[in-house]
Amino acid sequence: MFKRIEGFFGVERLRLLAILLVVTGILSTIFSLIDAEWSIAAQTFMLLVFFMGVIWLVGGRLAGEQRAQWVLTLLPAVGLVLLGLLFLPQFIAFFVGGAVGWVVVGFLVFTRHQAPMEYRAAVKAMRKGDYETAVKTMDGLIKQEPNDPNHYRFRAELLRLWGKFPRARKDYEKMAELAQTPVARAVAYNGLAEVALQAKHLDEARANALRAYELAPDDWVTAYNLGMIYDRLNDSPAVIDALTVKLKTRLPDARHRQLVNLYLVRAYCKTGQLDHAAQALEALKQDKRALREWELLMADAGATTLREVLAQDVAAVRALLDGTLTLEALAQGRAS
Repeated sequence: MFKRIEGFFGVERLRLLAILLVVTGILSTIFSLIDAEWSIAAQTFMLLVFFMGVIWLVGGRLAGEQRAQWVLTLLPAVGLVLLGLLFLPQFIAFFVGGAVGWVVVGFLVFTRHQAPMEYRAAVKAMRKGDYETAVKTMDGLIKQEPNDPNHYRFRAELLRLWGKFPRARKDYEKMAELAQTPVARAVAYNGLAEVALQAKHLDEARANALRAYELAPDDWVTAYNLGMIYDRLNDSPAVIDALTVKLKTRLPDARHRQLVNLYLVRAYCKTGQLDHAAQALEALKQDKRALREWELLMADAGATTLREVLAQDVAAVRALLDGTLTLEALAQGRAS
């Protein structure tokens, strides 16, 4: 269970969560020992700080559509608690109760179409490697609810794990057709790009990744996928553009930052920009703990797809970190 939690948050965010818990917990305990009118408000404020921190840490790990749903659920609740804390602290219990009620209602609203029983059954079969049963479970759900794009997305991911790329492509296409927002359509086109990448259809992967970027240019995933695909195409100037110009925000976890810097190291070496390559290498080394996360993920029995796409990249990161691969060697490869 801890490995799954660590895999979700990443080492960096998990450490921040532990620090947040310890600091707010200690301060809250200190405030509880102070006999003053403001001590209860201070404890409540520490609780609020903790939950805001958790929202930020979890939100950074969610996809755009999921993040928007949880923001709509949690922020009003936090605002209600803050309102009570600042203006009517003597009635804070009522505000906290209202906030909890809002979260419960929001949870019911946003999860009423998620069909947890079917999803759980599919995940259970997937973990056993029984992809046929997992897909059949989703087949039945899609017959009942044919207009939910998330069902097609999940079935497409199962089909990718099963190696059924043509069917996965059709599901992502259906998801793009049914999606109600540009961000959701971008997720579908990202899926199409990843399917094409797995199938070694790099031109098709690039076209779909570009479409995803057009739909969601501020989502780091779209620019990151473009950079990875251009790396596979050996289009070094496009790699640099995707990961330094199009990528407008800092990536939320060390794992993907590490791969971004790997792709930049290779691109700068291939274009003869060794000073920039050295800077990217130093940035890669700053996230060296992320390599352990990648290796844990790669070791999982269900990570076949991940290994197919990223195993060579993770090996290259290891080689750069232990010195068996140097910038000079990469530059000589450019010349040859």
